[in-house]
Amino acid sequence: MTSTTNAEIAKADGDLRIALLLGIANWFLFLDHIPHNVVGALTMRNFGFSGATDLFVFVGGYAVTLIYARMTLERGFLVAATRIFKRVWQLYAAYIVLFVIYVELISYVATRTAAPEIISEFNITGFIDHPIRTLIYGLFLQAKPLNLDVLQLTIALMAFQPIIVFGLLYVPNATVVASVTLYAAGRLLDWNLSSYPYGDWYLNPFCWQLLFMMGGWLALIGARYAPAIRAMQAAPALRAMALLYLLFALTIVSSSDIPALAQMMPSGLSDVLLPNDREDVAPHRILHFLVLTFLFSWLVPRDWDYLRSHALQPIIKCGEEWLAVFCAGVFLSFAAHLILITGPYSLARQVAVSIAGIAAMTAVAYYVSWSKQQDGKSAVAHS
Repeated sequence: MTSTTNAEIAKADGDLRIALLLGIANWFLFLDHIPHNVVGALTMRNFGFSGATDLFVFVGGYAVTLIYARMTLERGFLVAATRIFKRVWQLYAAYIVLFVIYVELISYVATRTAAPEIISEFNITGFIDHPIRTLIYGLFLQAKPLNLDVLQLTIALMAFQPIIVFGLLYVPNATVVASVTLYAAGRLLDWNLSSYPYGDWYLNPFCWQLLFMMGGWLALIGARYAPAIRAMQAAPALRAMALLYLLFALTIVSSSDIPALAQMMPSGLSDVLLPNDREDVAPHRILHFLVLTFLFSWLVPRDWDYLRSHALQPIIKCGEEWLAVFCAGVFLSFAAHLILITGPYSLARQVAVSIAGIAAMTAVAYYVSWSKQQDGKSAVAHS
């Protein structure tokens, strides 16, 4: 089993599609985090049930499972587990720094501008009233300022990554069953982690772990079923069904903004499917994302020539340096929102702040990549 798994990991390693999708997810998250931004209408969530968060979690599960499964096979599970917890600590440290600076920045801006409503809009009222208490709860990941939920969820999922890696390597079927069971229990029994000062996490880790695990399953086990998957993708009937489901999802999502479509919908259908249950990641939302994955992997093969084109390199670089880009995107989305609410709310202004933010995120990605290369050169020079 080890030799077979090693071959599958080696085959999946270096897939530029993973960095491309992480980069797209980061760009879309940035645009989604700017309220009332016309450019945000181009992101995934406006075309179906799933969105950038689904993409981020699924592809993140694929990438980290691939990395640490390979480390497990080459250096042992204990080494891999310690490296995973080191990464969790890095994510946690990034979250704390981001949390403290972010809420302090919002508080400062709110008191210095004519936009005090952003305090409640960004859910940091508790920080103004009880700063020390809120900071303490923030250390335990229980505070929930707006736009930090994805990083918060990633930390929780990564903390259980040793179990996922071990399970998918040695008992994959049992791991899948356990993940599905936990997802069902989270939804049916209303399991979630509590937040301060009230409520639960925006993204329920008991439910979102299923998408994370699915990404890992595709990374480690998917290659074994590649011939069957390709045969399914080659079937015109299945592709037609997939497209019909995407069209159905688009129609449902668009019906909330287009009255004519809403009247065409069966009574109560939109109420069931909208909103998309982002907190507990509804089954139809997962199905929508899997359909997108099914079609994307057919349309964009691993050896797609354009993956190495100059046009896609900025997106791929943002995917390779996803953590720094995500953190930059949180601040940039707040800055963009502030610019929009304190000045003329024009179409040109919305487009400008969106393009400028993406350009800044890309610049951060290239700088971080360049900086790592310089550190590597220094290590070699002094060895």
